[in-house]
Amino acid sequence: MIEVTGLTQGFGKKIVLADIDLRIEKSEICALVGRNGAGKSTFINSLLGLLPVKQGTVKINDITRTGKKRTFQNEIAFLPEKFMLYPALTGMENMLFFAGTASGKPDVAEIEISLKAVNLWDDRDTKVKQYSKGMLQRLGLAITLYQDADILILDEPTSGIDPMGRQEILEVLKSLSGKTILLSSHHLDEIRQVCTHVAFLENSIIKKYTVTEFMKAQRLGDYDNEKVV
Repeated sequence: MIEVTGLTQGFGKKIVLADIDLRIEKSEICALVGRNGAGKSTFINSLLGLLPVKQGTVKINDITRTGKKRTFQNEIAFLPEKFMLYPALTGMENMLFFAGTASGKPDVAEIEISLKAVNLWDDRDTKVKQYSKGMLQRLGLAITLYQDADILILDEPTSGIDPMGRQEILEVLKSLSGKTILLSSHHLDEIRQVCTHVAFLENSIIKKYTVTEFMKAQRLGDYDNEKVV
């Protein structure tokens, strides 16, 4: 569960987030939507502890972080838009490396589960430089899933991927159960397929909707493949 109360963030005199209140319940899949420059990255970095909370409170699974404490390492797993992998290594070797940095001694059985979850087990011995963009994103997602965190924060996980690759990522997300997910996305069809709610960031504030409420509020109609903003 994510609970943000009165979060205000800014740089210099510029206010990026103004008195934000947002609650994402356990097992909800919430899209974070907003125009470029609206403050989505600032909001995500505040949740991750990469930015100190200047004003307000961020609570993750009933643990409150304020001030300069950095991160909820065991509570949140984060998939950035561009996951930096090692192209000369195989998918399995990448998994072993990142699993080792996360937990010390990699659990090969858990790695197998994560790779199978993203349909990459059969490609585990292929060098990553031979992977398609969609495969690279799925490998990044497998590394994220390996952490077995209750909360996943995914920053544009389908950015730059062809339609088939996008659908593969979405199918993986739909297969997850019991995870609370905050998903940054610009695409309405993605939001419709996998999300339960939308957190719309505009003019430094966030409003939360169900997906249907958001479509009605923004008068989006039935344009499946249009970008939201």
